[in-house]
Amino acid sequence: MTIEHFLRDPDILSSLCGLGAFAVVVLIWMALVEGDPLTSRLKSISEHRDELSDDEQKKKKTSRRETLVGKSAIKELVQKLKLEQGKQSNEIRLKLARAGFRSREAVLVYLLMRLVSPIAIGFMAFSILFVAHAFHIVMMTRVLVFVLLLILGVALPDLFLKNLSQKRGAILRKAMPDALDLLVICAEAGLSLDSALDRVSREMGPSCAELAEEIGLTGVELGFLPNRSQALQNFADRVPIQGVLGLVNTLIQTEKYGTPLAQALRVLSAEMRNDRIMAAEAKAAKLPATLTVPMILFILPPLFVVLLGPAILQVMKLMK
Repeated sequence: MTIEHFLRDPDILSSLCGLGAFAVVVLIWMALVEGDPLTSRLKSISEHRDELSDDEQKKKKTSRRETLVGKSAIKELVQKLKLEQGKQSNEIRLKLARAGFRSREAVLVYLLMRLVSPIAIGFMAFSILFVAHAFHIVMMTRVLVFVLLLILGVALPDLFLKNLSQKRGAILRKAMPDALDLLVICAEAGLSLDSALDRVSREMGPSCAELAEEIGLTGVELGFLPNRSQALQNFADRVPIQGVLGLVNTLIQTEKYGTPLAQALRVLSAEMRNDRIMAAEAKAAKLPATLTVPMILFILPPLFVVLLGPAILQVMKLMK
């Protein structure tokens, strides 16, 4: 069955048209009925607060049980295995948090997608290449294309998460200087670090809900975790950009040595603004080199046709 017969089948064409219409309706619905980012941000912060309170209660219960029950060698081995599994799940959870997924089911959905994605893409590729024989190519080429599509299915969830993380990191990088300025104002007004983070989170909500959510989660962790440095380090792990790393180091030094918070944040804000201006200037300097290839391919040929076309037609008319 060739691709021409495949496309001429009325049932297949009607199914494809139906799927296309359904996809268009879903895209329009998602574009028009978009949820409020502030609502999702507040919901994620409350869920994180509930998780931290549940973890504290579980730690108390496990500590009481460990005082009553002795540890054996087999139990220690099982605990080590669980700890390794926990580290792997924590790495996956951190990767999802950097992409903006914080729900408890996010890890399960990610693992399910890693399992389903290569199976689905492999099944579709096998059906098109080997069952339907849609393309008239050599068997070795079909096998190579099938293997490449299978590898793409394995790497597709990670590529999707990496793309979302990069886009989210760019949004957070642009909004960090404004958040630092607000934090400087709150520190100079005499607010504590917890109150300042909560106020900055509320003020940054309308302009950048992503950064407001991260700052709000950091404020919640500062109130629940016994080690405040760990809460700040979690903020740096969730947002791995240079400005956040500098902010976290400054806050840790301020908590540890008691240095003035407002002065250190003001210097850090000025440096971050200079970095943002330098990045914009570097991007503008790369623009002529970037536009060279599109100009040669898409701008110069129509220009030559418009300028030389009438002269060529006149010469052809005279030659006749």
